Amino acid sequence: MSHPAFCGVTYQHLGELIEELAPRWEARCESGRHERRQGRRRREAGAGPRYELVFTDRVLVTLVHLRTGLTHAALAVIYEVGTSTVGRAVAEIRPLLADRGFAVPDRPGLRLRTLGDVFAYAEAEDITLRIDGTETQVRRPRANRPGRRAFISGKRRQNTIKMTTISDHQGRTLWSGAERPGRMHDQTALRTEGIAEQFRHRPTVRAEVDEGYRGLANKFPHQISAPPRKPKDLDGGPLSERHAWREMRRRQSSRRICVEHANAEHRQWRPLQRYTGRREDYGATHRAIAGLVSDRAAKRTTQRKTNTALVPVSAKVC
Repeated sequence: MSHPAFCGVTYQHLGELIEELAPRWEARCESGRHERRQGRRRREAGAGPRYELVFTDRVLVTLVHLRTGLTHAALAVIYEVGTSTVGRAVAEIRPLLADRGFAVPDRPGLRLRTLGDVFAYAEAEDITLRIDGTETQVRRPRANRPGRRAFISGKRRQNTIKMTTISDHQGRTLWSGAERPGRMHDQTALRTEGIAEQFRHRPTVRAEVDEGYRGLANKFPHQISAPPRKPKDLDGGPLSERHAWREMRRRQSSRRICVEHANAEHRQWRPLQRYTGRREDYGATHRAIAGLVSDRAAKRTTQRKTNTALVPVSAKVC
């Protein structure tokens, strides 16, 4: 099950994950034992029942579940354990993956965990952010439950959960979060999550957005670029004006399309195509997958734009 076709990561990446998560998992387990005992250890270290799945297998079970969407029952048959053991392993490892944050391109060992980190990185490296929302279909809530209609998306006409993704100019994921029901507008999520406040505190950070963030672009016109508005009398106006408007929309879309590519990388993992688990666990699942995708994307070589500025040449004295 350690093959990349099953777990979604390379052998080297898998080894790095195990080395990174092992101390945190052991610390969390020891903290849980301390709370259950309500005191210090009474027996020697290593005493007591053994785990049916060692830590490496627990990481593999979680990765295979996130990559392929295999059920706990199927994984239990493969590893010859009970379904509760698989469920417990996924519940232990998934939060550790979700709390890892997102890899920083060309900065091995550094990770972005909060919106403040993302905007500070964009300001320091002079990066134009790309912001977009993505929706994933989830199970419909039971009848007669309060807030049942909150998950119905006005665009897809399905029960969905929305997340906001931020990437750079090469489609490398820098942050993904702001979980909210599908009925909430993308712009409302930005305001409630504090993204608008980040633009106010860091006036040099720029971003490219789509039409859904028109209000935010009107509020920060010098920082946020949205598609140009359609002229009122476009059909009756001159042909040159019509072509200019379409060309401006095409250029803005070509600058923003890389965040769509980042969302497409997330959807290569089965749970983000259609999520069938508990809605309460979707946020951790999405962040865990987005963090793993960012690890792979951060290893891409940064493409530098060539400088086309004219440099004056001084005449040499013979």
